[in-house]
Order: sequence, then C-alpha cells, then structure tokens
Amino acid sequence: MNGIFKAKAVYQNGAFSALPLSVNDGIIVSESEACGTVSDFSEYYILPGFADVHVHLREPGFSYKETIKSGTLASAHGGYTAVCSMPNLNPVPDSKENLRKQLEIIEKDACINVYPYGSITVGQMGEELSDMDAMADDIIAFSDDGRGVQSNEMMEKAMLKAKALGKMIVAHCEVNELLKGGYIHDGEYAKAHSHRGICSESEWEQIARDIELVKKTGCSYHVCHISTKESVDIIRKAKAEGVDITCETGPHYLVLSDADLQEDGRFKMNPPLRAEADRLALIEGIKDGTIDMIATDHAPHSTEEKGRGLEKSAMGIVGIETAFPVLYTELVQKGIISMEKLVELLAINPRKRFGIGGGTDIGQSADFTVIDLNAEYEINPDEFYSMGRATPFTGKKVKGKILHTYVGGKQIF
Repeated sequence: MNGIFKAKAVYQNGAFSALPLSVNDGIIVSESEACGTVSDFSEYYILPGFADVHVHLREPGFSYKETIKSGTLASAHGGYTAVCSMPNLNPVPDSKENLRKQLEIIEKDACINVYPYGSITVGQMGEELSDMDAMADDIIAFSDDGRGVQSNEMMEKAMLKAKALGKMIVAHCEVNELLKGGYIHDGEYAKAHSHRGICSESEWEQIARDIELVKKTGCSYHVCHISTKESVDIIRKAKAEGVDITCETGPHYLVLSDADLQEDGRFKMNPPLRAEADRLALIEGIKDGTIDMIATDHAPHSTEEKGRGLEKSAMGIVGIETAFPVLYTELVQKGIISMEKLVELLAINPRKRFGIGGGTDIGQSADFTVIDLNAEYEINPDEFYSMGRATPFTGKKVKGKILHTYVGGKQIF
C-alpha cells in the first residue's frame, strides 16, 4: 500500500517532527520516495504501533472469555499492532502439535501481528520441560505465565535449554508457599476489610532466585508485571551488574494503589495493586530505565467470573484498549514522563527486546497509529471491542483517542 500521511507530529528516529510519513508497498520510505494518496491527519499525532508482550487472547480453550479475532480487534482499537499471546490455553502450547492449534487460528482470524509464547513446562505444571526444541521456531519466547516455576532445578534446566535455542525466558514470579490463600495486597485495605493478603515477598523472592540462575546460565531473562518496590531495587542492582534482564509493569500498577480498591472484581488482578510506596517506586523505575516497558496483561473474563467481589472473582482485568489514554493522561499530561518516553515504553523497547519488527522508521513495516491527543472522553467498557469488560478505569476521564491503526500500511482500525 502506498501513501503519504501528514500529521501535526510524526514520531520517527526517536523524536517528533512535522515531516509526513511516507509508505510504499507497506514499508516506511524517505520523503523523496513518497507516492500515492495523501491522508491529512494534520491535527493529530502519528506514533509507531504499540507492542504488548503480555496479553491473554484465550483461544484455543476459553473462547467464551475472548477470541483471537476479538482480542486483536481490541488491540488495534488501543493502537497496538503487535501482541505476544500468553500460553494459559487449552491445550497448553507445550508441544508442536498443541501450538499448531493456536497458530492456525492466528493465521485465520488475527488482524494484527500475534506472536505466541510456548510454555516452559508441560501443562504449565512445573514438573517436566515442554518440547522446547520443537516449538522454538514458531514462538516469541518461553513462559509459564500465571504460575511461577517453583523448582530451582527445573528453572535452571529451562534457562539452559532456552539459551541453547536462542530464546528468552519470560517469568511470572510467584512463590506459592507464600501466597496463603491471598487475593489482594497484604496492606492497609486488606487489614481494614478483613481480606487475605498476598505479601510482596511472594514476587520479589523468586525474582532474586531467578537472577542468580541467570548469572549461572547466561540466559536472556524478562520479568512479567512487577508490582513491588523490592522488585524494582533487585532488578536495578542486577542491571548494574550486567545481568541480561529486562522487565515490565502494567498501567494499573503505575496509576493505582491498594488505597483505590473497591469491593468489586474489576479491581482484582495478579499481582495485586500494591501500596502507594510501591507505585511510586515503579514510577521511579520507568523514569530511570530499570523498568523497560509497559505491558497490559490484558486478561479478559466473563461478566459472571468478574462479578463475585474481591474474594471470589477471577484474577485479571482488561487493559489493551485503555493503556495509552490512561498513561498519557496520568503520566505525560501531569509531567511525570515525556511523550517520547511513553512511546519508548509502549512501542520501541518491547520491539527491540523481543525482536518484533514494524514501526515508523525508514525501512520498517508501516505499523503505526493515529491519535487525537486533544480528545477527552470517559472510559466506557460498553465501547470495547474486547469481550472482557472488567477494568478499574470505568468512568475515568482521559485524553488521547486512537483514531486509526495501520499494519503493513493497511488500515485495520
């Protein structure tokens, strides 16, 4: 597809400029090579398509929660052109045969680029390594997301195998024996309302263990959805020591704390919303580069599954359609980080670390989004493309509306 896209500002080569974006045959080209129709977005901003390395598309196995079709449409609605799909599926992608079932649906129904994970262990049970060799060519990385690998020996074996295959281990860090039936943060709200809490140590203790294993094995390693101040400190120190480690946090951990909790399942996720001190430490982590990227952990459930209150609702919230406006409103508009930094966190850094192509630089696949930064509106789950509706941001006033999303120069949303 050919075209010239004029905008108020275009993000290219790490900065914004007034130069138009030029596309030939679905590839970003220089202005001198421009041809085709002109699209006038002169009141809007053009950003590289966002890349989310942590989403749950729920198919195969749980299509009553979300499908690859609905999940990728929701992603495009949120400005995302690439997502990495977690392996919490049925069947679990722990073999080439099981992975193929997911790949076939992606090929048929996905409207953006989808990169599946393979599981670390068979059935994500932590007892036996998956068929990592057979899956390696078709996956983005290995993860048992939703469960921490409890055995030190098993994680070491997984890291050695992943390193040999040139793949990354992406870890949900959680020590099961420290959970003790908890379902929200073990903080002031839990004490005041007689809820069972999840201690911070259940997260950071396993991160610390894994870092020692990374030092031993030389594996490339990424930590999912960090939520505690201790996790930030541990990862900051590991990076200073030269450990091959990156990490992500979610929009909700940067904007909300357990002081914002309500007796509603839309405030329940894993890890949970932590204390204000943790939130502030995460902010410092994104500012100083300790936290490399923001991922949504988009985790749709049925209305019934999320309608049982804090204690009994399923863990997980949707987030891929609200991430940009929430972060732009709360972090950029308030002067906490720059717009350029937000683009790095949502688009540049995840693509770089995970080897995902596309963007707005010359030579890349034309994967970009057009945004009206002046548009102000209330978040309304009834307008979501996702089948999930549970978000703690219902009714929140935000700025920054996604108008168009392009993949390979083709308008998807």
